[in-house]
Amino acid sequence: MQSFCHSCGMPTSEETKGHEPYCKYCSDESGKLYSREMVQNGIAEWLKMFTPNADSIDLTKRAEYYMKAMPAWAQE
Repeated sequence: MQSFCHSCGMPTSEETKGHEPYCKYCSDESGKLYSREMVQNGIAEWLKMFTPNADSIDLTKRAEYYMKAMPAWAQE
């Protein structure tokens, strides 16, 4: 079964694997989860690939909603 990052939803592979249950883009070398703002900005940048004409405020808001579905952020 495919595992995924509990912070951003990225499928984990040898290239993206960080410290379980997070990918290397959401946690540091010790496995500590990056700040909510940092992860949210990363997700907004990822969303920009699909909607290049959207403004950054809209993408940040979309990233906020997306993160509510991720186990790492669901309780916040």
